[in-house]
Amino acid sequence: MPVGNDFQHAVYSRADPGNRVGYREYVSSAPPDSPAWQDAMAALGTQLASARIRAVVFLHGTFLGTDPFGIQRLDEAGGLKRGYSRGIPGVDALLALMREDTNGLPRWPGGPMPPFGDDDQIKTRLDEQVGDAGNFTSAYVNLFTKAIHRDLPSPISILRILWSCEHHHLGRAQAAIRLIHRLKTLCGELTLGADDRILIQAHGQAGLLPALISNLLVPGESPGRARFFEILKSTAEPEHLDTLLQSRTMLNGVSLDVVTLGTPVRYGWNPSGIGKLLHIINHRPMRIDGKRWLAKMELPQITMEMP
Repeated sequence: MPVGNDFQHAVYSRADPGNRVGYREYVSSAPPDSPAWQDAMAALGTQLASARIRAVVFLHGTFLGTDPFGIQRLDEAGGLKRGYSRGIPGVDALLALMREDTNGLPRWPGGPMPPFGDDDQIKTRLDEQVGDAGNFTSAYVNLFTKAIHRDLPSPISILRILWSCEHHHLGRAQAAIRLIHRLKTLCGELTLGADDRILIQAHGQAGLLPALISNLLVPGESPGRARFFEILKSTAEPEHLDTLLQSRTMLNGVSLDVVTLGTPVRYGWNPSGIGKLLHIINHRPMRIDGKRWLAKMELPQITMEMP
């Protein structure tokens, strides 16, 4: 996306991305926690420290739950129960797919629903239910922390943050400003300055939060940012909104580097609001016409195939 993007949405394109995309074949290597793996991770820890990465944030992004489409709020308010689907072919099946009792997704034991809290209880439940599928487990974060610190004289701060997993724009916007507030607190706790960097690793849908943040941390004013603030005035926590209004100076010049793992194309990024950005996707280039960038997973063709 261009510098000065100002909240414009990303677009899908069939054009060859050229050198903006690189392809790597997965090669199985040393298993986690083996001596060879520990040596490799310790070397990476040294590289992170030499690059002045002072903190690594693991941003959880699974949408496990019975509301993967973020439709529950609308349904609870009656928006889907007023006969909007009458006479529209296929809409009844689509609504059945979205609704908790008919979408084919099992309920969580005990029934937690988004918005999830960023607490140990929910994180433990996620680890038990999904393991590492779109999720940074506590076991992995602890293993990562131990491995990269082996040869370091000073530790790198490691955080696992759970966002609310609400899959609609308001939920993501609220989560983005909470994340900015948390990053501001982190910069203060670690006394970070202009030469320091924070690395965010975001799983799946959670990568949409730093995409929004990249548009909020750019210098100057913009119509998109003003509209973003206006929308959030009635829903944001006051201290978080104050943080957002000061967002361009609150990080003391700290650079945010971002790695996304399977983040969908939705929000456009503003490259001037962050440091380095790397998108990693699990791509299956099975085409035989040479157009590797057009390869995609086999997707459902009708609504009821999705569960």
